[in-house]
Amino acid sequence: MADRRLQVFYTVAKQLSFTKAADILFMTQPAVTFQVKQLEEHFNTRLFERSHGKISLTPAGQIVRDYAERILSLSAEMETRMAEISGTVSGLLLVGASTTIAEFMLPRILGEFKSRYPQVTPRLTVGNSEMIENRVADHALDVGLIESPSHLQSLNTEVCCEDELVVICSPQFDLAKSASVAPDRLATLAYVCREQGSGTREFADNYFSKAGIAPEDLNVVMELGSPEAVKGVVESGLGFTIMSKATVAKELKLGTLVALPLKPKLIRVMSMVYPKEKFRSRLLATFVEFATGKMKAAATAGG
Repeated sequence: MADRRLQVFYTVAKQLSFTKAADILFMTQPAVTFQVKQLEEHFNTRLFERSHGKISLTPAGQIVRDYAERILSLSAEMETRMAEISGTVSGLLLVGASTTIAEFMLPRILGEFKSRYPQVTPRLTVGNSEMIENRVADHALDVGLIESPSHLQSLNTEVCCEDELVVICSPQFDLAKSASVAPDRLATLAYVCREQGSGTREFADNYFSKAGIAPEDLNVVMELGSPEAVKGVVESGLGFTIMSKATVAKELKLGTLVALPLKPKLIRVMSMVYPKEKFRSRLLATFVEFATGKMKAAATAGG
């Protein structure tokens, strides 16, 4: 129910970028600019300073941003409370997930949730962990599932389950017959890894750093933005990678890839994030409880 111009302005104000706001809102940049211009005409004042390709909020823009945050939050809470009068779990559920979770864990969870609550319409956004938590913080998503701890103080974090990261390689690769692998043995070998911003990449980099190996000193031969792409390259025998064992269950059964535990082990947590100040609807609370239970069960089965 909140004014669309206010929603668009708030996203631009949080990002300080018309381009980034357009991506988050799934709008064209001219459409975003038009909405902001209409709001400026409504208040008869400029809300942004534009200089050298960058924008910043004017004093008036800062005031509007603060009120917009409160108005949008209250509007969302009102819509949810009115919908819940019927006692049913229903409505649009905006879920974001990091690539690994979205590709290998979430489809079945969303399918089962939709079957149990047919009046819910889930909408999934996929990206790396950094992008997802930023969109949750900007209220473009209700909840996010990420592979790394949240770096934003404005978000609540609930741990869903533990996930072990292992070395993955082709059966023909040098490491394939090893019982386990220490980080120093990996330092000079060809490494196929995920892109910066990926939760998997962050955990692997931290692991090597703690072992005294600077991530920039690793023999990175390729960076890719998808677990499927990484697996495809590793299957060719080009190098090893580090990823969740859950993502290669099919390949392990087929014998096209081998999984080797790290020594010491590398365990991370999968987390759900949502804004601290946002009203927690029955729909969101139900989904968080449902998805957390399913992810814990899957992790136990996988272990």
